[in-house]
Amino acid sequence: MTTQPVSEPRFVFPPWTNLLPAVSLVAVVGGLVGAIAGMWYYFSPKHTDVGYQPEQPVPYSHKLHAGDLGIDCRYCHVGVERSPVATVPPTQVCMNCHTQIKKDSPLLGAVRKSWEDGSPVRWKRVHKLGDYVYFDHSRHVTRGVGCAECHGRVDEMIVVKQVEPLSMGWCLECHRDPGSRLRDPQKDRITDMNWLPPGVKWEDGDAAIAAKRAEYGKALVERDHIAPPTECSRCHR
Repeated sequence: MTTQPVSEPRFVFPPWTNLLPAVSLVAVVGGLVGAIAGMWYYFSPKHTDVGYQPEQPVPYSHKLHAGDLGIDCRYCHVGVERSPVATVPPTQVCMNCHTQIKKDSPLLGAVRKSWEDGSPVRWKRVHKLGDYVYFDHSRHVTRGVGCAECHGRVDEMIVVKQVEPLSMGWCLECHRDPGSRLRDPQKDRITDMNWLPPGVKWEDGDAAIAAKRAEYGKALVERDHIAPPTECSRCHR
């Protein structure tokens, strides 16, 4: 009786394993692309900066002061029309009122201490651009860009927060099409948070308001020869 040799399988792994290198390559590349896209989207100022609302050393309510009492922004931020920076008000500005109004309030302890010993109130900055960016408040305000365009309805904020990304792309959108964000600096109060073009009401709806603002701003662009720069060197100096 003769015996037949047992044939051994030719392949150690099943055929489907041939797909593993291609599948692995697609997974790695897809994962890298997804990670980069996620970082590009979620690590942008639109997500990392918008909504930033630090707790301040003094519970100062812009809603009360700028909204309910109607104090003009320029009373505190005196440099906004003639300086690159809007400036944070010195303690003297606060004490112009608070030597008489709520002068013993415990909420104003840090202000009174600053007034007595000359130490600064450590306000926390909310809106901040990179050190590599040059921004001039006065050039924007005097050309018709209202405070609310960048800072939102501060007159409705008990605690101020950042509402716009202040990114390069966001700035360029305005520089390329400034009309819809302009008002007449000769007639319209720049610090009026509730401003609308003449003949427009809030009840007209967002679409009608946007159309009227674009029309109104276009006339200002032509009248005042407004042409915001888009060259890198104008902001990155």
